[in-house]
Amino acid sequence: MLSFAKLRAHSRQRIQFMSIGILYIVATPIGNLEDITLRAIRILKEVDMIAAEDTRHSRKLLDRYEIATPLTSYHDHNKEEKAPVLIDRLLDGKNVALVSDAGTPGISDPGYFLINLAVSKDIVIVPIPGATAAITALSISGLPTDRFVFEGFLPSKQTARVKRLKELEKEERTIIFYEAPHKILKTMAAIIEVLGDRNAVVTRELTKIHEEALRGALSDVLKQLEAKTTKGEFTIIVRGHKEDPRAQDIDAGEYLKNLMTHRGLSKKEAVATAAKELGLPKRDIYKESLKLEK
Repeated sequence: MLSFAKLRAHSRQRIQFMSIGILYIVATPIGNLEDITLRAIRILKEVDMIAAEDTRHSRKLLDRYEIATPLTSYHDHNKEEKAPVLIDRLLDGKNVALVSDAGTPGISDPGYFLINLAVSKDIVIVPIPGATAAITALSISGLPTDRFVFEGFLPSKQTARVKRLKELEKEERTIIFYEAPHKILKTMAAIIEVLGDRNAVVTRELTKIHEEALRGALSDVLKQLEAKTTKGEFTIIVRGHKEDPRAQDIDAGEYLKNLMTHRGLSKKEAVATAAKELGLPKRDIYKESLKLEK
């Protein structure tokens, strides 16, 4: 049996633990404000504070559901200073809800930094599930969903971006990327260059008025994007690597010769066509074209 002193100490520890607040990770709509759960609304009303990536953006959602809970900013540029402040509030017994601009916090956003710090302080973390752009896009892609890998945003620098794509070249699972509108064209071109002209689906503005899903070979989707204004956040779903039966036992060099001789294509056109028809990376076909010149 515990002695009276140990029992009293145990009780104090239990009371102290119970006085620590809870960090709620609350998923919010990725577009349509109706895509929020009843539980999320209740939690946002009950907590002592809401930490939001953009308080102006989150205010629209809170006003829609008459949520008057105080807001504070927590974003990528202030996370190192703000996270300890939020942790102190939690240790003082206050309940805090973390929300991102859209979707589930912690997925390609600064939420990870706060969540990791809360874990190190033994703070209880409760998920309030909801929308995520990656899964929403995957669900309508028509590409294999039994096995997939989420890559988020590729590196912004070209060298690092190409390096990462090369590491994914033999990835057999469906691959999911995020991309910003001002980078989408360059990123798509880089994916085609390294991974080949695979089947893909590119979505934007999901659940919003201008919701769109572009399907087909990556090169075809890229042409569609080049012909329109690229607004909204993009999700790119790319088929995983698989041996294309058309490319087996086919000499790429001879294939190029045939395209230029019998179809009258230029070398540049032949390289692009061979990559698409054989399902091989464009850079590999280009290397074969250099051999032809020699």
